Amino acid sequence: MPNGHAPHPATWLRVTPQGLYCEPGDFFVDPLRAVPHAVITHGHSDHARPDHGAVLATAETLAIMRARLGEGRAGARQQALAPGEAVTRNGVAIRLVPAGHVLGSAQVVMEWRGSRVVVSGDYKRRRDPTCAPFEPVPCDVFVTEATFALPVFHHPPAAAEVARLLESVRLFPDRAHLVGVYALGKCQRLIRLLREAGWDRPIFLHGGLMALSALYEELGVQLGELLPVPAPARRGGGGLLAGEIVLAPSGAEATPWVRRLAEPVVCAASGWMRVRQRAKAKGVELPLIVSDHADWDELLQTAEEVAAPEIWVTHGREDALIHALAARGVRGRALHLVGRGEEDEEAGASEAVPAP
Repeated sequence: MPNGHAPHPATWLRVTPQGLYCEPGDFFVDPLRAVPHAVITHGHSDHARPDHGAVLATAETLAIMRARLGEGRAGARQQALAPGEAVTRNGVAIRLVPAGHVLGSAQVVMEWRGSRVVVSGDYKRRRDPTCAPFEPVPCDVFVTEATFALPVFHHPPAAAEVARLLESVRLFPDRAHLVGVYALGKCQRLIRLLREAGWDRPIFLHGGLMALSALYEELGVQLGELLPVPAPARRGGGGLLAGEIVLAPSGAEATPWVRRLAEPVVCAASGWMRVRQRAKAKGVELPLIVSDHADWDELLQTAEEVAAPEIWVTHGREDALIHALAARGVRGRALHLVGRGEEDEEAGASEAVPAP
C-alpha cells in the first residue's frame, strides 16, 4: 500500500478523448476507440470496443469479444490474465480481480511506485450464479460507476423477483410470459435463477439471445434446456407457448415477432424497473427489479470497504454519489467519460433487436 513518497494517481492516470490512460504503462482501460494497448474490464460493447492492437482481459471476456466483434476485431494480439495473476508493463503491475457484473468481468488493479488504483468497470455486489463475486481491493483511488447512485434505488433480492415471475406464470397459464433482458449477462443470470427456483422446463429464447447463451455453456455455465421460439405453422399464426417463459432482447415486444406468442405478459428485468413511470412507458405489465449494477447502499458499502481517500466516478448519477462521499470524508471526482452506459440496458439505452 502507499507510502508518503508514492505519486498521486492523478499524476499518472488521466482522462483522454480515447478514455482512461495509464501514462507510465502506456495503455488504456476500456478505451472508447481503437488504441495500441487496451485493458478491458468486461464484454459489454460500451467497454469492449473493436480493433485494438493488443488486448489484455480475462479469458472469458476475450471469448465474449470474439463472439460479439468477430475473431479479427477483438484485438490483433490477445492476452488472457487469470484472477490473481499479475503482469508488469513498463513498471506498472496489473492484476484483474472479479467485478461480479457478468461472466469474465474484472476490476483492473494497477500499481506504480507504491500507488494503487482500482478501476472497477461495471460491478454488482449481489450473488450471481453465472460469474465470480466482486472482491473489494483497498486502494488509493477507486474508480466507480454510479448507474444507480440515488437513495431511491434499493434492489430487492433477485430470488424474490423470480418468485413473482413464477407466481404470474401459475396465475396465467393461458398466456406466454415474455421477459425483456440484455443479451449478455442478464439473460443467462435470469435463466440460472429460474433453474435454482425449480423451473426445469425448457426456456424459450429469441434468436438474438441464442449465441451468447451457447457461449456461456461452452465456458462452463450450465443453463439447462434452451429452445428457440418456434415459428407459427402458418403465416399470420400465433398463440404459441402459453404457460411458458420466453426471453427476448428489450424492444422485441414492439416488433411483429411478438405475434407468435399467446397473449404475452410483457415483463422486463432491469434495475430501472424500480421507476414505475419507466415501466409504464415501456408497456411493462410485470416489472422485475433485477440489476447487474450496485444499488445506492452497495455503492456506499463498496466505498467503505476499499477505504480509498479518493473516488473517481465514470458515469451515472455522479453528483449524488460525490455529495454522499464528501459527507463521509471521501473526496469525489467526476471523470465524465463519454460513451459509458450507451449500450447497456441498465443505462436505459434502446437496444437494437436482432432478427429472430
